[in-house]
Amino acid sequence: MDGITIPWYAAIIGLIFAVFLILKKINPVYSLFLGAIIGCLIGGASLSNTVDILVTGTQSIMGTAIRVLAAGMLAGVMMESGAAESIAHAIVNKLGSNKAIFSLALSTMIITAVGVFIPVAVLIVAPIALSVGKQTGISKLALLTALSGGGKAGNIISPNPNTIAAANGFKLDLSNVMIAGFIPAIFGLATAVLIASLIKKKGGKVKDSDIQEKLEKELLPLRKALIAPVLSIVLLLINPIGTMLHIQVLADLKIDAMYILPFASIVGTIAMGQASQIREYSKSGIYRVTDTVLILIGAGAIAGLISVSDLSKQVVHLISITGISGTFLAPISGILMGLAVGSTSTAVILATGSFGHAILETGTNSLAAAVMVHTGATVIDSVPQGNYFHITANSMNMSIKERMKVIPYEICVGGVMTIVATILYGFILK
Repeated sequence: MDGITIPWYAAIIGLIFAVFLILKKINPVYSLFLGAIIGCLIGGASLSNTVDILVTGTQSIMGTAIRVLAAGMLAGVMMESGAAESIAHAIVNKLGSNKAIFSLALSTMIITAVGVFIPVAVLIVAPIALSVGKQTGISKLALLTALSGGGKAGNIISPNPNTIAAANGFKLDLSNVMIAGFIPAIFGLATAVLIASLIKKKGGKVKDSDIQEKLEKELLPLRKALIAPVLSIVLLLINPIGTMLHIQVLADLKIDAMYILPFASIVGTIAMGQASQIREYSKSGIYRVTDTVLILIGAGAIAGLISVSDLSKQVVHLISITGISGTFLAPISGILMGLAVGSTSTAVILATGSFGHAILETGTNSLAAAVMVHTGATVIDSVPQGNYFHITANSMNMSIKERMKVIPYEICVGGVMTIVATILYGFILK
C-alpha cells in the first residue's frame, strides 16, 4: 500500500456512491464499504491494496468506537431507570404551564445533554408535551419544534456518539468539545423557544386521541436521577477546569470518557438502589449504540479511501483560487453530510473522516473545526431518509406531511447554532 495515491475524483465517486446507496435504503454500513471499494478500484488500487486501505481506515476509528460503546452504558441507565423521565417531569412541573414551551425545550436539551440520545429524549418528553399542549392549546407543530430544537442544542454539548466522533475525529478531549459547544447551544435553545412561541397557534392541535392513557407510576426522586449524569459531567470537566484555573494536578489528569461514563453509570445505578439492574441497563445501552458503532466502521473504510487520495490537496487548492475562506469548509461539510444521511452522528463521522484533513489544511484549528462540523451536522439532519424524522413523527402522532412542516424550523435552529459557532470559533477566536 506504500506510495499509493488515489485520484481525487475516484474518492469523490466512492463517497457519492455510498451516499446514493444510503438514500436507496441500503444498509449504511454496507453502503459505506461498497463506496470505499468502488473508489479504490476506480482509483487504480489492486484488490490486495483495496483490502489494506479499508482495514487501515477501519482501524483508525477504533478509539471512537470504544468511547461510543462507553456512552451507551450511560444512555442505558438514564433511559431504563426512569432517571431521564424524572428530570423532564421535574423541569416542566417547576416552570409551570406559563412557560410551557421553554420548559419542554429545556427538558429535551438537558436530557440529551446528560447522555440520552436525541430521538429517545424526544420520545421521553413527547407524552408530557402532548399533555401540556392539550391544556394550553399549543399546536403539535410548535411542540415538536421546541422538543427537536432543544434536543439539537443539548446534542452538541453531550457525551453522545456525535460529540465523541467530533472530538476523536480531530484528536481532542471530549470535554473540550462539549464546553466549546455551550454558547452555540444556548443560542439554539433560545431560537427554538422563540420560533415555537411564534407558531404556537399554527398547525394542528393536540387531540384527545393523541394522548394515551397510562398508568401512573412512581417517578424516581430527582436527587437520585441526577447522580449518574452529574457525576459523569463533573469528572469529564476536571481536566479542562484544571487547565483554565492553572491547577497542574487537575490539568495533568487524563480523564477519558472510555472509563468515566461506565463508572458514573454504575455508581449512579447503585445510588438509585437499582444495582441488580446493572446488567439489564448495560444490555439496553449496548443495543442502542450498536448501529452507530457499525456505521463508524463503515465510515472508517471511507476515511481510509480519502486518506490515500489527493482529495484534501485538491479541496484546499480550490478554496484558495476561489478566494472563499477555508473556514467555511468545516460547517459546509457537516451540513452536506447531515442532508445526505439524515443523522447527526453519521454526518459527523463522515465529515470528519472525509474532510477532516482538508479542513485542518486550510488553517482552521482542531477545536474550531470540531465545533463547526458538529453544529453544521445539526442543520438538515432531520430529513425523511433518517430514523429521527420517523421516530419524532410517531412520538407526536403526526403524519408525514405534518412532520415535513417542522423541518424548516429545525433548519433555523441548527443554522443559528452553526452561524454562531462559525463566527465565534472560525473568526473571533481563530
